[in-house]
Amino acid sequence: MLRHRILTTLALAAFAASGAFAQSPGQPQGPARPVAPAQTGPTIAFRATHYEIRASLDATAQTLSATARVEFAAILASRSVEVELNPNLKVTAVTDAAGRQLAFERDAKTPHLLRATLNEPAASSSRVALTFAYSGPLSSRPGNISGAIPLAYIGADSAYLLLESRWFPLTDFPANRFTGVFQIEVPGEMTVVGTGTMAQPETLSWKPAPAPAGANPGTPPGVISPRGAPAPPVPDRVLYTYRVDQPESAGTFVAGPLQMSAVQAQGQSFKVYSPAAAVKSAQSYGDALARILDYYNSQFGPLPREMENLTVAQLPDGTVSGYAAPGLLLVSARNWSDPPNARLLANLAAQQWWGAQVSAASPSDAWITDGLARYCEGLYVEQTSGREALNKALEDFAVGALMYEDAAPIAEAARLEPGSQEYRSVVVNKGAMVFHMLRGQLGDDRFFALLHDFFAKYQGKAARITDFEDLAVASAALAPTTPVKTAISDGVPPATAAPPASGANLMSPASGATGAAAAPAVQTPAVPLNLRPFFAQWLHSTGVPEFNLDFVVYRTKDGFKIVGKVKQNLDFFRMPVDVEVQTEGNPEFKTIQVAGTSSDFEIDTFGRPKPNGIILDPHDYILKSSPALRVRAIIARGESLAEQGRYYDAVQQYQQALSVSPMNALADFRMGEAFFYQKNYSVSAQSFRDCLDAVVDPTTNWTTVWSHIYLGKIYDISGDRARAVNEYSKAKQTGDNTGSAQDEAEKLLRKAYTEGAT
Repeated sequence: MLRHRILTTLALAAFAASGAFAQSPGQPQGPARPVAPAQTGPTIAFRATHYEIRASLDATAQTLSATARVEFAAILASRSVEVELNPNLKVTAVTDAAGRQLAFERDAKTPHLLRATLNEPAASSSRVALTFAYSGPLSSRPGNISGAIPLAYIGADSAYLLLESRWFPLTDFPANRFTGVFQIEVPGEMTVVGTGTMAQPETLSWKPAPAPAGANPGTPPGVISPRGAPAPPVPDRVLYTYRVDQPESAGTFVAGPLQMSAVQAQGQSFKVYSPAAAVKSAQSYGDALARILDYYNSQFGPLPREMENLTVAQLPDGTVSGYAAPGLLLVSARNWSDPPNARLLANLAAQQWWGAQVSAASPSDAWITDGLARYCEGLYVEQTSGREALNKALEDFAVGALMYEDAAPIAEAARLEPGSQEYRSVVVNKGAMVFHMLRGQLGDDRFFALLHDFFAKYQGKAARITDFEDLAVASAALAPTTPVKTAISDGVPPATAAPPASGANLMSPASGATGAAAAPAVQTPAVPLNLRPFFAQWLHSTGVPEFNLDFVVYRTKDGFKIVGKVKQNLDFFRMPVDVEVQTEGNPEFKTIQVAGTSSDFEIDTFGRPKPNGIILDPHDYILKSSPALRVRAIIARGESLAEQGRYYDAVQQYQQALSVSPMNALADFRMGEAFFYQKNYSVSAQSFRDCLDAVVDPTTNWTTVWSHIYLGKIYDISGDRARAVNEYSKAKQTGDNTGSAQDEAEKLLRKAYTEGAT
């Protein structure tokens, strides 16, 4: 082990020596400045209301050329029209309705902002029409933002234009809704799928078809030559037109060799676009989506009739795992499976409610859409697969939240780049956990009623975090005057109890062990339940508590008394926390108030408490940290970096995890993977050996079979086929087929692995 750590350190040093790395000194911090009050009036002078766009995709040059005629409504009297446009796109002209050229410029500090100056000021409430001509490459990250994911791409055989890429001029994103006509010209072998209603595609030009056998050279398409059959015409350029007649956040498109399958499921109609090889999966997607929509319709309220028949399409890899736009669900090729990934599809479908119908009023309000859609993913799997499925989802949310939770408060999401790991950590994953904690505060009945009321009030509108907060506070005020706590047996509440609020299967700081969540106690909070501190703590501040518990048990005349102190790391923390006391009889549940870094408590019980049987937050209603979860979060950061090909940075994260948890199988395995893809096979092999020697828990059992497979590949690369076969045989002996490991081992037993093979 020591020799391996030395090898790893030397490998890192050698890798770092190949490039220059620099750190910028931190800026000195001065006194805090007062924060300006939130804007309550219009923040823009002009809002786009209608688009007429003609765009051409050049698959060879990977560029887009477009003209966009945009109709604006003047909110304020002004001459300056400001829009957001991808900084990779160069604007060549801006003209007004009369065809006159207007002056325009990019904002020096914010390159995606473009300002055009009108010849005469526009009066408030007037209408202005401008035409923008622009072009440029869309083959890499917009603005080359480190850590961000590509939101638009044009390649040789596929392309995608997500609305967030700002491939056409936008205003008031993400709240704005508009109508429009989108015309997209693509190579003939591509099909375009997107938001709106598609018209009949128009073929603009034809390719010369290959001459049939025996035909005279140069025979035109469709003409019968004396010695051959007619040559069928082949489209060269095709124009797709999509109309958007109802105002919505339209403008997302994907193009590629996709085939449309019309699917009927539970009385609903869906269109599923996939490559020819995946056509058989179309019915599975329709069936799964119908079940998801049925559940969400019952919980939140039905979608508008025109939104019921959704379209599902495959998204090329290289961007997000999935994406949702009004009426459109996009699933990346790497996540397209049969049966579908239920959690991913549930998340995308939820965005039809939280995103398409109820939109965020500003980038900082994205918690009410992105965070809620993520939590709905957990709600759906709980409904269909039970509490354990929700537990797994919540564990993923918690680990994701701990990755970068201190990057910004949830309510300051505008500081984070959408799609970045920091954004997903703070807004998506931590945001989902905040909704789960709110559910624990309100109870199921009131929580789901809150979501239903929120959708009813803001459907077709933009909402702010404060709008949701006000509704939640009003809902909490309706709580009964007496707290009620009811034990649940096997997760089924008595007829008089409210449905349970489930928790995650996470590491409990008090118990120090991971296990299945006990049947929860349902608590209806007593009046007054003031949720304002809850929102201030979880939405407007950073930090996650890590609890420590000290206590002493005394015998009393009526049983036992537990006198203790709860310590945690956040001064700005105040929440009721459930306590489970495991006794020689039935467990007893109490609630204590934890405030600040140290809180005293006393609990009286009838049964004798078991050693180490006092567990804080036993049902994991609260997002909290623990050494085990912190290590998981560090490894997750490494996994994210590895996905971007940043293996050196990933290895540093795995090293950090191993410094905290030296015998962590997952960290050793991921380090072995990173070195394998760097072709540092010697250090990689030792990492996989360390993984096999490390402590494996039930969630990482799969690392054993895959460590043997990777070791076999390394021996094949070195020419030692006998040792390679031995490792593949050990992989077969595990019987573990995680990730089709058994199929992979069988394939490698038949044929030796070669470097660079997939």
